Amino acid sequence: MVETTQRPGEDTFPRLLLRHASTRPQKPAFREKDLGIWQTTTWDQVTGEVRAFACGLAALGFKRGMNLAVVGDNRPRLYWAMAAAQCLGGVPVPLYQDAPAADMSYVLDNAEIDFAVVEDQEQVDKLLEIKESVPRLSHIIYDDERGLRNYARNELTAWEKVQELGREFDRQHPDFFMQQVDACRPDDAAVILYTSGTTGKPKGVCHSHRGMIATASVLAEFDHVDDSNDLLCYLPLAWVGDFLYSYTMSLLCGFCLNCPESPGTVMTDLREIGPTYYFGPPRVYENILTQVMIRIEDASWIKRRMFHYFMKVARRVGLRILDDGRNVGLGDRLLYGIGELLVYGPLKNVLGMSRIRVAYTGGEAIGPDLFDFYRSLGINLKQLYGMTETCVTVCMQANGEVKLDTVGRPMPGVEVSIADDGEVLVRAPGLMMGYYKRPDATAEAIDAEGYFHTGDAGFFDADGHLKIIDRAKDVGRMANGAMFAPRFIENKLKFFPYIKEAVAFGDQRDKCMAFINIDMEAVGNWAERRNIAYSGYTDLAAQEAVYDLIAECVEKVNADLVADGMLGDSQVHRFLILHKELDPDDDELTRTRKVRRRFIADKYAVLVDALYAGRASQYIETQVKFEDGRQGLVKADLRIRDAKTFTPVKKAA
Repeated sequence: MVETTQRPGEDTFPRLLLRHASTRPQKPAFREKDLGIWQTTTWDQVTGEVRAFACGLAALGFKRGMNLAVVGDNRPRLYWAMAAAQCLGGVPVPLYQDAPAADMSYVLDNAEIDFAVVEDQEQVDKLLEIKESVPRLSHIIYDDERGLRNYARNELTAWEKVQELGREFDRQHPDFFMQQVDACRPDDAAVILYTSGTTGKPKGVCHSHRGMIATASVLAEFDHVDDSNDLLCYLPLAWVGDFLYSYTMSLLCGFCLNCPESPGTVMTDLREIGPTYYFGPPRVYENILTQVMIRIEDASWIKRRMFHYFMKVARRVGLRILDDGRNVGLGDRLLYGIGELLVYGPLKNVLGMSRIRVAYTGGEAIGPDLFDFYRSLGINLKQLYGMTETCVTVCMQANGEVKLDTVGRPMPGVEVSIADDGEVLVRAPGLMMGYYKRPDATAEAIDAEGYFHTGDAGFFDADGHLKIIDRAKDVGRMANGAMFAPRFIENKLKFFPYIKEAVAFGDQRDKCMAFINIDMEAVGNWAERRNIAYSGYTDLAAQEAVYDLIAECVEKVNADLVADGMLGDSQVHRFLILHKELDPDDDELTRTRKVRRRFIADKYAVLVDALYAGRASQYIETQVKFEDGRQGLVKADLRIRDAKTFTPVKKAA
């Protein structure tokens, strides 16, 4: 195993890069699929690319202390741009590539951006559109030149041109690059990552080299991650999960990062790479499961029967076999082995998960049923807990100690405390330096004792594992005093492949109600096999047969909830299927696909009122934004359906 512990002189990202160029120069550092072919770049080549680009930035006027915006999909050159900025003592600021120009304008202005590196024409157009509102933005450097030949703008420079300037600058100032690298300090800011803005304007979270590298070191030792691993980079560059688990872990451990050809080819590229190390938010695992269930529904009768039979076997014994193998009889082992041969193995191969040694999920709570599904297949999926401000990793599940309803124990060096009101407090080496230009917000988030107030409600179980209930501000009470945890209910609903998103209401109410977003692909496939005609999402969502389908899912969730002593009163009594998909561009979701529950409650107040008033339907008109910037109006008369509920079983005193 490669040594990952921090050593003197290897305490910043630039020094880690130079270490790999020296110790494993010809080993793969990056792979990128281009025109169907995987192209490999070694550590020595990466260092040369970074050096040339860093010197080119310096030639254009980029100086120590400046911030560099990075916008686009996962491309090697965008990762190299971040490394180049760090080599010069600058700070990369990755932005969400799917954000509209107006959202980018706020971050670019707040982060005081002079230089931006973008992927292609789409991102160039966005920045040029908002150029007047961000007067400091003087240099836009683009990777992909397609479509930009006739853009005669002084701000624009091609990546290759910057490197040409850099090589010439390097020849004239041969000591410059190493002088800049040597000037970097562990406590300097290494990156600014903007929060998703669930409750307001995004805030820039500043992390130091020391904090990021220390967190990655603990993670590498915890799960024995080394340079033999492979990882597919597909998560947004602006998300802390990608910066830590892809960029930082690669520079620390020396393994190869693989960049897919496009977002649409991720599943194909995943199969070809066969990563050993994987990270994704619950939404990714939900989407994969949806694809699996669609394919099963399209399979022959005998294949469907075989899948469902062996999945029952997997749920019964798979978790025990994965954890320690104890208390599993020979007959069950044999049956599970047959399932591995006929179902589990082929399924993991199709998903590109055959070689996965460890997989993580975080960012928000994952439904226990979803978690159970993957682990029962033999995939070592583990939950972790953290957020942007804590460098993600606060708690994690150790091998053999994985529970469906907890996020594990605190990681080494991390202190977790539970406040009197149930809020989770965190103190850790990876805690942020502070919010960029927001000392007021920093002081509000980190108390005098150095604890970060997460805003999550939770408690430790008898084994010392942390259990997160929900966001503290979202946990409420039903009118009868019973606990109401909307995210828990929503996650149970989203386990079904037909439900893409759910929003539950019930705080201070006598009953729980829900909005449902159907999964267009899964429900569309289901409808086509039943010869149900529809013209689009709104039409499909209004079909009586679709309401019957969703009602069955809600009923199953209610049957599960009634068995829970704490949440039995939170069964969904009535629901409606929204006439449009919840969308980040309409401010209903964050860029990381988290529900902005309070915004939705206000925006669709008329629908919430209709649910609680007992109405059978409600007419609504909703303004939506299209990808090209146009706005439109979606009109619908939404049907409201009662759901079957069950009488909670009261425990004996």
